[in-house]
Amino acid sequence: MNNPFTLSFGKKPLQYVSRISQTREIIDNFNAVEPSSQIYMLTGVRGSGKTVMMTGIANELKEMEEWVVVELNPTRDLLQSLAAKLYSQPEMHAHFVQARLDFSILGLGVSLENATPITDIENAIELMLGEFQRRQKKILIAIDEITNCEYVRVFASSFQIFLRQDYPIYLLMTGLYDNIYNLQNEKALTFLYRAPKVMLEPLNYTAVRQRYMDIFGLDTEKAGEMAGLTKGYPFAFQVLGYLCWENKGKKSIEEILPEYDQYLEEYVYSKIWSEVSSKDQEILLVMSQSGETKVKNIREKAGMNSELFSVYRDRLKRKGILDTGTYGEVSFALPRFAEFVLAKMV
Repeated sequence: MNNPFTLSFGKKPLQYVSRISQTREIIDNFNAVEPSSQIYMLTGVRGSGKTVMMTGIANELKEMEEWVVVELNPTRDLLQSLAAKLYSQPEMHAHFVQARLDFSILGLGVSLENATPITDIENAIELMLGEFQRRQKKILIAIDEITNCEYVRVFASSFQIFLRQDYPIYLLMTGLYDNIYNLQNEKALTFLYRAPKVMLEPLNYTAVRQRYMDIFGLDTEKAGEMAGLTKGYPFAFQVLGYLCWENKGKKSIEEILPEYDQYLEEYVYSKIWSEVSSKDQEILLVMSQSGETKVKNIREKAGMNSELFSVYRDRLKRKGILDTGTYGEVSFALPRFAEFVLAKMV
């Protein structure tokens, strides 16, 4: 049997732990008669499973007769891509022709006799959405790893119009916190502030432990040790599983740790470190060197007042680096990140 774990990003692994409650929240809301929101944003640190969760939701909705799922590339013209993919839906093409919708000037389909060509891409999408609506179809648009670029800004502005016109169109986007924050702060896109943002929490400890028990035939204690080493971080779950599979009967968990640290650093942690400010790095170094978790002690060691420290603490939390779940304390949310920081300072 091949290694059931993967080190690749974006692809659904053979072995993974699903986020049942967060996934169900989104699917149930999208399927509601009166959904509270038609947009969800999935955010979390690199390697937190945003793409896998989005793919799982999209695949589940694909299985439902009333849903059409369209995946778009955020580096291309999103409106043009959406129009092309809507037009290419096999069950809808004949309805577009029957409705005398001529999109030939936009590069979609052929010219229709005695039909006025449609020249505006946004208008073309609205007309197609109307046909989907008449046939009681819902459309999910899935966009992975958005950034604050022109294509995304134009698309988001048009999507807001589609929502106001009450079309059955839904949007699921993933992105790093900074990218989503920058996008929603655009003057014309403040409606995105109201869209629910799902911060991906750590995987369930019990589920991770059970998965390791089932795959490796371990007892509760040994599988629990492995689960603890991942801290529920999805990429770490894959890396540790991958290494244990490759070294079955050859190395102990302790012997695998250096290689485990190396994979985390090279694949994720170095990039995360490069994206935080020097002041963020200073706080993380103080935590790593001292082992402190008390906010008051960390703040004093970093030479910050309470108000300033709160700004950095909250930002590091949103970036998925710190866990602030215990009142008056902070700790690393990522496994062996303290060891990584200390190694960077050598």
